[in-house]
Amino acid sequence: MVSRELSICMIGFGNAGKEFCKMLLEKTEEIQNTYNFNVVVTAISTKTKGALFDSSGIDLNRALYEVETEGRFSQDNPQRIEGSALEIIKKSGADVLIELSTLSIKDGQPAISHIEEAIRNNMHVITANKGPIAWDYKRLKSLADEKGIFLLHETTVMDGAPIFNLVEKTLPGCVVLGFKGILNSTTNFIMEEMEAGSDYETALKEAQRRGFAEADPSMDIDGWDAAAKTAALINVLMDGEVNPMTIDTTGISGITIKDIEDAKKKGGKIKLLCEGYRENGTVKGRVYPSFVDNKDIFSNVDSTTSILSITTDLMGEICIVERNPEIRQTAYGVYSDLLTLIKELLK
Repeated sequence: MVSRELSICMIGFGNAGKEFCKMLLEKTEEIQNTYNFNVVVTAISTKTKGALFDSSGIDLNRALYEVETEGRFSQDNPQRIEGSALEIIKKSGADVLIELSTLSIKDGQPAISHIEEAIRNNMHVITANKGPIAWDYKRLKSLADEKGIFLLHETTVMDGAPIFNLVEKTLPGCVVLGFKGILNSTTNFIMEEMEAGSDYETALKEAQRRGFAEADPSMDIDGWDAAAKTAALINVLMDGEVNPMTIDTTGISGITIKDIEDAKKKGGKIKLLCEGYRENGTVKGRVYPSFVDNKDIFSNVDSTTSILSITTDLMGEICIVERNPEIRQTAYGVYSDLLTLIKELLK
């Protein structure tokens, strides 16, 4: 039997993109043997590393080597091309767009435009960028459905943990009434360090040293990363129409050592919580630091671990924990969406 070919255009080639390509190289033969699909990356577009295109498939080993040694695609790489991300999406003629560009918390762009262009060109979409799901999910999903193509987004919350698939595939007939989670590892780590005796600045610097926090940590500290994840969960799981700016958001910059010590005396900890809930027929979300009793499962969520508790009408409350994920777990989320797509195309 002749293998079916599935071509991929990637926007972004940061840590998650590189790890996904390593995983794809590792699993190419397995995909062929299991699903009879030959998966190739035919285009990569980046903001700072350059762009590559080859309709027969990019040399991923060379691309990875160049980025890891030179920080960009080499000028003498025969597959290197010029062009904007939108031009390369159109030129690629690929079957699938994988959107891995940097999150813009204010509007979800340019990732939304990238996805729109892919849909116009009848490309399935896998996005690890939470911006489009947090800002424009319902419209983008409608556009994809009209074309009979798939919009997959498992990686947008808790890396490769099956949050969206859990609800869609394994809880038939259930309505999600609400959720609560600890979804930002940087703030969780900082408050854990403060519990151990560090002051805020020392804890933040340690998070930056370990790679948990960015040089500008405001997205995490001020709660915006958590707000984007909350909005994405509400839009997908609760049929909401919110965006990060409509989430009631308070970060941890106002938390002091005294607050941490007072919580400890009361038999608990302070955690940055994300919530989605229904109020008077409207779906709302909030992000806020809160006291959590030591008897609560949420108090045991340490370091970079994440937890999400989903409450449904028929199944009650279900919790899923992702224990100290690294970049491979993020890449797996993209890879799992790819396998989901392949399975759908075989139907």
